[in-house]
This record gives sequence, structure tokens and C-alpha cells, in this order.
Amino acid sequence: MWSRRLSTRLFVSYVVVIVSGALTMFAVGTVVTRTVYNHRLGGFGLGRAQQRQDRISDAELRSVLDESLVPALLIGAVAALAAAVLVAWLVGRRVLRPLDDVREATRRMAAGDFSVTVPVPPEVELASLADDVNELGAHLADTERRRGQLLGEVTHELRTPITVIRGQAEGLLDGVIEPNEEVYLAVADEAGRLQRLVDDLATLSRADEGALQVAIADLDLAHIARVAAERLRPQFDHQGVHLVIDDTAGRELPARGDPDRLTQIVTNLLGNALGHTPSGGSVTLHAGRDGASSWIEVIDTGAGFEPRDRERIFERFYRGPEPPASGRRRAGRGLGLTIARSLARAQGGDVVASSAGPGAGATFRVTIPSARSSRSVSSS
Repeated sequence: MWSRRLSTRLFVSYVVVIVSGALTMFAVGTVVTRTVYNHRLGGFGLGRAQQRQDRISDAELRSVLDESLVPALLIGAVAALAAAVLVAWLVGRRVLRPLDDVREATRRMAAGDFSVTVPVPPEVELASLADDVNELGAHLADTERRRGQLLGEVTHELRTPITVIRGQAEGLLDGVIEPNEEVYLAVADEAGRLQRLVDDLATLSRADEGALQVAIADLDLAHIARVAAERLRPQFDHQGVHLVIDDTAGRELPARGDPDRLTQIVTNLLGNALGHTPSGGSVTLHAGRDGASSWIEVIDTGAGFEPRDRERIFERFYRGPEPPASGRRRAGRGLGLTIARSLARAQGGDVVASSAGPGAGATFRVTIPSARSSRSVSSS
């Protein structure tokens, strides 16, 4: 039974090679020594029976023994070497076979075949390697699937404004549409939508590449959250959603981060809450500190989501359920939460979400290092 650890198995294989060589040398040396020894004695005209009766000088016996040992050792050594090489080749092939499987799998993955899997060997180290390669293949397959999905979603997002702009332009050229301010505003609105989509995708691309620029500084997180919320209050009033800024959001909350990026995070979270909260509902802003981190919470009474979807909602272009009301505003681009999390993580923080279920509202918490315990964080 082979050992479950590669190091032990290699040690055992070395022992097997050495023992097989030693046994071969012993066996061959014994046979050759006896053969040559008897042959040399026969040269003296002595048989086995006569050898017991007649006397042979010590010098002659030593000479016969020496002449027997030299060829025996040479032949035994050659035979032992041949046996050791054969056993080493067989053992090495058995030990390295899992590595050949890993190499073949990685070559196929490099060629784009992510469905390949590596058989898991019994050795602990090689089993871990095989599991890592299989996990890598699954991750690459998922990444490729997401890439295709992203291209389809981007194409879908671009198609609508491009179609509107092209239709308006053709109508103007054909004289079907009369040029007026309303037409120009519609074209400008769709062009702005395209620009925002491109800017959002560029931000996500830089974040994924670790090239997102952040300027870390001491700041008052509560003040940033309060200013961002007050800036959006007219939109909440227009949609009939009550915006509540908790008293804790009015106190000073020292932290370290990028003021502009944090403003964008809070704006995205509040915009997401507004987009999923029906008229008559409310969105509450909290701020506080928990150990080494400062945090902001955006709590809404909107559509909520299934607890199993708390990570999925941060995927690109994911749109949660619309609020239970007719005639609602158009859903966003599905990038706000993705960007918010990317920006928070670029500052050493994070954004997490929770919900009791559909219709039960949702809570989004953004955390960043507090001023006293944080270290400078930058991505460039």
C-alpha cells in the first residue's frame, strides 16, 4: 500500500530502488562467485571430494578467491545498476503520472478547454494540486461564461440608446421628424446614457485590473454621507419616498478614505434604494463605528431580495425585482452596486447586503477603516 503523502512515497521509492539493487548484486555476486571459484579450483585438478582431503596452500586459496570476487563484483554491480534503473523508471513513472495529468490539463485549459478535470491521486500533496487545478478550471469556465454574458448584456444596453439616436437622426435627415428642442433633448439624453454606461464600465475595468486611483485622506464619513443624502433629497421627494437621516449620521465619524469615491458609493446606494422602494416607503441613513471600521448603512422598505441572492445582486447588470407599484421609473443599468463594492474594496473596505426576503426591504452597509487604526490604501 502506497503512502498517502508524496514525501513518504518518494522516500519509499528510493528505498525500493536501493534494496532492489542490493538484492540483485547479492544474488548475482553469490552465483558468479561460486561458479568462478569452482572453476578455478577445477584448474588445480581438485573436485569437491578431493578438495576436502588434499591440502591447498593459503596463498593459492586467496588467489582463487580474489580471482572469483573481482568478476563477481563487476557483474553484480552491472546487474544491480540495470535493476535499479528499471525499478527507478517504473517507480518514477508511477509517481509522476499525476503530474503528467496536471500538465495535460493545464495545456488544454490554455487552449480554451475549461471542461477538463484532473483525476485526484491518493497522495495528499498531489491531491491538493489536482483540486486546485480543477478549481481553477471551474473558475475559468465561470469567467468565460460571465464574459460572454457581459458582452451580451453590454450589447443589449448599448442597442437601445443607439437605436433611439439613429432613429432620430434618420428622421431628421428624411424630414419625417421636425427639428425642435424636444428631439435634441431626447438625443442628448440617450447620448448621456451611453456616456454614463461607458464611464461605469471603465471604472469597473480599472477596479478589476487594480488600476483604480484612490486618494486616501482623513475625513468625516458621517458628513460625507449626510451631504450626499441631502443632495438627493429632491429626487426622493419627487418620487414620494421619505428620506430619513438618522442622528448618528449627523455626528462626526473620523475615517480614512477617498472623499469623492465615498460620495459616489453613498450616491449609488441611495439611488439603488430609491429605485426599489415604492412611493410611500422610506429610506434611512445610519452611520457608526464598529471596532477598527467606520460604516454607513442605507436601509430601505422596498422590494428586498432572497437571502441566497445577497452576492448575486453585486454582479454586473443584475437587476433585482421592481417595487410593487405600477408606472414605476425605469430600472437602472445594473452597475451601481457593482461599482460601489469595487470602490469600497479599493479603499480597504467593503459593501455587504442583507434582506429578510422579497418585499421585506434591504440593508446595505459600506465599511472603511477608521482614522485611528487604518493604514494608507492605494491602487495604481
